Amino acid sequence: MSMRDKHIPQRTCIACRQKKDKKDLIRLVCTGSGVVELDLSARKPGRGAYLCARKNCWEEGFKGNRLEHALRTKFSDDNRQTLINYGNSLGGRS
Repeated sequence: MSMRDKHIPQRTCIACRQKKDKKDLIRLVCTGSGVVELDLSARKPGRGAYLCARKNCWEEGFKGNRLEHALRTKFSDDNRQTLINYGNSLGGRS
C-alpha cells in the first residue's frame, strides 16, 4: 500500500453534520468523573464527540443540549462556561 492509499479517518461534526478529516475537528471527551474536556490529542479514553474549529459550530453544539446528548452526560455550570469560552476564542463563521 503506497502513501497515497493511506486511509484518513473521517468524523462528523455534531453541529453542522459535515464529514471531515479527524485531524480537522476538535474532540471533546467525557472522562470517567463526568467532566467534559478538550482532547486535542484525540487519544484520551472516554466517550467523545467532534466539533469543527469554528465559533458557530460551537454555539450550535451547545444549543438544545446537542453536546450533552452526544456525550451522554450533563455539564456542570463551570464546565459548560469553560467550553463556551474556548468556543468563543475560535474564529470563523463560515
